Parts: sequence; C-alpha cells; structure tokens
Amino acid sequence: MEKTVFITGANKGIGFGIAKHLGLCGWKVIIGARNERRAEKAIDELKSQGIDVLGWVHIELKDLDGIDKAAKEIAERYPELSLLVNNAGIPGDMSVDSQHTEISVIRETLDVNFVGTFALTKALIPLLSKNCGRIANITVPSEISPYWHPLAYVASKAAQNAMMGVMAIEFQQAGTPLEVFSVHPGPTTTDLNGNMSLPGFHDIETIGQKFAELICDGKNHQGEFIELYPIVKED
Repeated sequence: MEKTVFITGANKGIGFGIAKHLGLCGWKVIIGARNERRAEKAIDELKSQGIDVLGWVHIELKDLDGIDKAAKEIAERYPELSLLVNNAGIPGDMSVDSQHTEISVIRETLDVNFVGTFALTKALIPLLSKNCGRIANITVPSEISPYWHPLAYVASKAAQNAMMGVMAIEFQQAGTPLEVFSVHPGPTTTDLNGNMSLPGFHDIETIGQKFAELICDGKNHQGEFIELYPIVKED
C-alpha cells in the first residue's frame, strides 16, 4: 500500500517540518492549508527538496461545511490516504490568565482545535479504515504545567486528548483496522507561541525528523500519548 499522508496546517511550522521529514522517508504528502499562496509556496519548497507532494486541500477547521467538502475531495482525489496528521490549530489568547480570558476566545479555540479536528477526523475515518490507516494528533499534555497553561489552548487540547482515548478504545472494541494516538512535540519555536526560543526549546526540523522516526518505527501506538521531548520540570 502506498504511504500517503494528509497534514493540516502543513504550510508552515511543525506541520511543514512533519511534511518534509515524512516526505524524506518516502511518504507522499498532501498539504492542508487555509491559503492557496502559502500552500503553493510550501509545495514549491518541499518539491525542491525531493518531496513527492501530491497537492493541497483547502481546510478551515472552523468551517464545518468546508470540512465535509475537503473530506470528499480527499476521498475522491487521494483514495490511498493512510495517515491523517491533525496538526493545525490556533493559540487562543496566551497573554492572559484564566480569569481574564474572554468566553468568545474559549469558544473559538475549542471550535477550531477540538470541534473542527473531530469533524475532519470523523469524516475521514471510513477512508482511513479501508486503508488500515492511522490518525496522529499533535497536542499537549492534559496535565496542567505550572510553567505554561493558557486556558483556551490547554482546554482545547485536553478535549482532543479525550477524543483520542475514546476513539482508541472504540476501535479496539469494534475491531476497526485503524490506529489513533497523540504526539506532544515538546517546547518548539513556532509562530503559535510568537517564535519563543528558550532553553529546552527545539526547532521544527528537529521535531519533524523525530515525528517521522516515530511514524516509521513499525510499532503499534494505539491509544498512546507520546512525548517527543517532555517538558523538563524545574527543581
């Protein structure tokens, strides 16, 4: 079976790093992006490095009708899809504490990071199951860190982690030939955190390579929460 992956938010950041390094491992890549210009720029860069990019699909996670359209397009154009990487997301307002977080920000962040991600995953499950595929969610721990805990973002990812756990149990109980797991990259310098770079942070090249090694390790990771680079607790 051909190794074909669809990665949301793959035009930049961690998603781009994942696309590059999976491509270098022999995967055929489909870019998920919101903007055609940025998608085409990413495709050109990936192809210049020898990556087999099949194309791109417009995906806006807060647009449920658009998600259904995107899933149908993927099923028609790329019926060999065997891996979905749910990478795209928004940060919410990371500059305020919980008591100053606006309800509108909570809703928007949940709509994109959880509801939209669930909708896309649900829509692609039939195709992925047919191909005995896998679903990998890029996330953060549900356990609250004393060092970094923006409410909207952490809550949306906790919901995503719960989705993964429930689906993993259901796939196992039903004998569904589909694997789902969560991957925490660890502290990474990206646009999402304002390109923060502190001791212990990694770049997208490092994360992309480490993620590709995980995907290509030949192991079953059903229901696992995998930390590529765990957050180091201070003494």
